[in-house]
Parts: sequence; structure tokens; C-alpha cells
Amino acid sequence: MSISIFIDGQAGTTGLGITQRLAAIPSISLITLDDAHRKDASARADAMSRAALTVLCLPDDAAREAVALAPPGARILDASTAHRTAPGWVYGFPELDPAQRAKIAAARLVSNPGCYATGAIALLHPLIAAGLVLPSQDITLNAVSGYSGGGKAMIASHEAAHGPAFELYGLNLAHKHIPEIMALSGLHRRPIFVPSVGHFAQGMLVSLPLFRDHLPGAPTGKHLLEALRAHYAGAQNILVHPDIYPGTLQPEALNNTDQLEIFVCANEDYGHAVLIARLDNLGKGASGAAVQNISLMLGETS
Repeated sequence: MSISIFIDGQAGTTGLGITQRLAAIPSISLITLDDAHRKDASARADAMSRAALTVLCLPDDAAREAVALAPPGARILDASTAHRTAPGWVYGFPELDPAQRAKIAAARLVSNPGCYATGAIALLHPLIAAGLVLPSQDITLNAVSGYSGGGKAMIASHEAAHGPAFELYGLNLAHKHIPEIMALSGLHRRPIFVPSVGHFAQGMLVSLPLFRDHLPGAPTGKHLLEALRAHYAGAQNILVHPDIYPGTLQPEALNNTDQLEIFVCANEDYGHAVLIARLDNLGKGASGAAVQNISLMLGETS
């Protein structure tokens, strides 16, 4: 017997990615609406009522409207930013702590993480939980993503006109992922977050530079590495590289996977460390994370 899922916003980048991944799972069938009805409120409400799970791949305001439209008791996974810090919603990052998988599995309402936020939280949360970084710490996060995370207009610009080689954006310092980064990492002080886009389709690097002497106890790079390795021991989708990393990193290495890698780079003579999370912004940063959460919400183990 198949399990029915309705993807509201199936035609977008994340919706298409989820659809492709779910197509490989024989036990799942998708409820779809034709173009004439995909924005029709009654048709969408009916689809939600027939689905075991509804996945929202919509802009924030439309996602809020969809939640209001849903029948009582409907189970929802929201891939927008709308509910990532909202009361009553469980954050869909299974590796956050040992209890998070069970919370997601039992939840009616789950918010899928943002791509940049996934990398930032993966780096910060274990260190704050271990007392190696203070919630009040001055934190700077730098990141670069492929252009596929920028929506249809940016994708068209890069693919048709080749786009810029590299650009910084979000320079009002109010990127929409900052609230979830703070809430889920445990930061109390707002970080400076500088995102950027490169002329490559997908892939992501999120970097966290640290001065060791500004941290409690001035931990070495090895101490930071050990805390991250302990936190993610046994995690299926997150790999912490076992040694201090001295090499170069390319953002596209995990493309078309649902994995996340963590690297610790350090120079003990200068007291500097840089922690880096690498992921596919369309994989663990979006569609792959959604399918991981879908699996947990439907009672699977992945």
C-alpha cells in the first residue's frame, strides 16, 4: 500500500528536487494538481486532506496561507522560511542532538532548514553545547553558494548570460537565515553573516573563523575537532574529517548527495581556527533534507 504525499509548489527548484527523490521510493505516491488547479484553494485543501503528508515549497506568505488552508490535523513539512522559528514547529535537522530524530518523527509540523543555516548550525551548535563557544560570542559567518539557490531569475541569468563570476549579497546584514541560525545554534548575540554566490550551479561552503583566545579556555583546533566528532559520532549524513585540514576545498564536491562534511583548519602559532561545512545547497541544504525529514515523519529510519 502506497503512502500519498502532496507537494504544494512542486514546480519550484526544491519541489522538483523532492519529486525526483521521492520517485525512487516505490512506497510513495504523489498527489498532483494540473496547472489549472495548482493555485486553487479548494483543490489544494482537498489534496491536503487526502495526503498522509503535505510538503510546502512556497514563498513565505504563501506557506502561511497554505497552513491556514490545511484541514485540522494535517501533517506538514514546510520548506520555506516562514515557520523555522515558529512555536509549535519542530526544526528538521535530525543531527541537531540525540532527541531531534524522535521529535521530527512524532511531529505534525516540521520546518525544513535553510541551506546556509544547515551549515552554520552544524558548526556552531555542538561547540556552544560543549561550552567551547559562548552564546554571547562575537561570530562571523562567511558562505558561498551555487546560483541554483537564488531562484528562477538568478538561475536564468547565470545559464543564459553567464552571470557574474562571484558576488556578495545580503549586505544589509539581515539575511533571512539569521533568526534560525541563532535559535538553533544557541547564539544570543546576532552574528555577522556574509553570503555570496559563485558562477557554479550548486554546492556550498559555510565558514566560521575563530580566534582561540576569545573562546572559553582557549581551546586548540584539536579540541574543537574532538567536540564536533563526538557530537556527530554515528551520524549517517554528516562526516567530520578526522584531522586538522591543511588543504583546499571546492564547494561542488558533494553535489547530488545528501551529505554534509565538516573540516577544522587551525594554526596554533597564531591562535586561529576556521571551521567549514560543505554541502550541496540542493541536497542536504534543501530537497535532500526534506526527504530525510519525510522519511522520519512517515516512520522510516533514514
